[in-house]
Amino acid sequence: MNPRILIIGLVWPEPTSSAAGWRMLQLIEQLQLISNDVHFACAASKSESSYPLEEMGVKKHAIVLNDASFDDFVTALQPKIVMYDRFMIEEQYGWRVKQSCPDVVTVLDTEDLHFVRKARTTSFKSGEEVNYDTADCYRELSAIYRCDLSIIISKWEYDLLIHHFNIPKKQLLYVPFIEDELSFDDFEKLPSFSNREHFMFIGNFIHEPNYATVLQLKKMWPQIKKQLPKAALHIYGAYAPAKVLQLHNAKEDFYIKGKCENVNVTMQQYKVLIAPIPFGAGLKGKFIDGFKNKLPSVTFAVGSEGIAVDDWGGFIADNETDFIKSACALYTSAEVWDASVEKGRTIINENFSKNKWDTVLGIQVQQILKDCQAFRSDLFVQKILWQNSFQASKYMSLWIQEKNNKS
Repeated sequence: MNPRILIIGLVWPEPTSSAAGWRMLQLIEQLQLISNDVHFACAASKSESSYPLEEMGVKKHAIVLNDASFDDFVTALQPKIVMYDRFMIEEQYGWRVKQSCPDVVTVLDTEDLHFVRKARTTSFKSGEEVNYDTADCYRELSAIYRCDLSIIISKWEYDLLIHHFNIPKKQLLYVPFIEDELSFDDFEKLPSFSNREHFMFIGNFIHEPNYATVLQLKKMWPQIKKQLPKAALHIYGAYAPAKVLQLHNAKEDFYIKGKCENVNVTMQQYKVLIAPIPFGAGLKGKFIDGFKNKLPSVTFAVGSEGIAVDDWGGFIADNETDFIKSACALYTSAEVWDASVEKGRTIINENFSKNKWDTVLGIQVQQILKDCQAFRSDLFVQKILWQNSFQASKYMSLWIQEKNNKS
């Protein structure tokens, strides 16, 4: 079996800019385990950081949003499997795919649950309880119901969908980041406590939680600096806007460093990753990268969500005072630091090992592909949505298409 696979991307993957970029490359590699005929289509413009997918053997296609040319494209391509990169892409292209290829197996890569992230953002800004009863929630859940399978990156989000929203288990597949196991000998070759210095943070500034985290760091840094006068804090991240750049202050040893070209080389220079993330969703790739590079971290509970509950590779703080105390302890004690980096290695090997997660996606998709009609036979909500509510998105797209044609 060598099914033709089409991935429709929100953006062209940028693995050096965000965790979402290298997550997409991981999923492509997983799909290539069952097919060497993988296509990636996207309506967004490419950037200098866009990954050369052709080097992976992936065929690239530029498509147009809200345009009938996509119908001709997908009809000619006739994929057996289509994966949507986030629910917004499923809304925009799902009905066109269904119309042209009614039997195609559909997969939704959620990345993280966007409605969770938005609800937490609103809660953080308003000071009110998190409320998931929103239009964003209905839209994302509808896309999950419409697709045959949705990839969920966080165990916490997987449990939320099953136990709170009652999504059928057969329509969900938990697949976290997939990493090579870290052997003790290889880990020992990385720079030790005494060969590192300073604190760091890293995060793509397109994502609002990363900016909010830097503001938290700006607030807490003077208290850390008072206890550790020789320490500096270096902030890395792609797409930093002016409001981030203006936080740079060399006199305070608070440096905005810009985009990080090689996260592994960079992280191995630092002693502690500090990330007081106040809200967000999904898995935070910065911590996975840190554990892989022998870099322990201090964060709040939302930062560790979906990665580990106990025995964090560093500290999970409850408040600002606890955070500052933990950061200083991790920075000054070789014993605490060594124990933390070993816990980080254990987290990678036990929760994200390639030996555990390799092939899981491919096997599940192949099972559905064998008899997709039988798989869908009891998915009644899916059938209802295809008959009714999805028509709104379809006709909105057609209206935009017609408007563009007249222009």
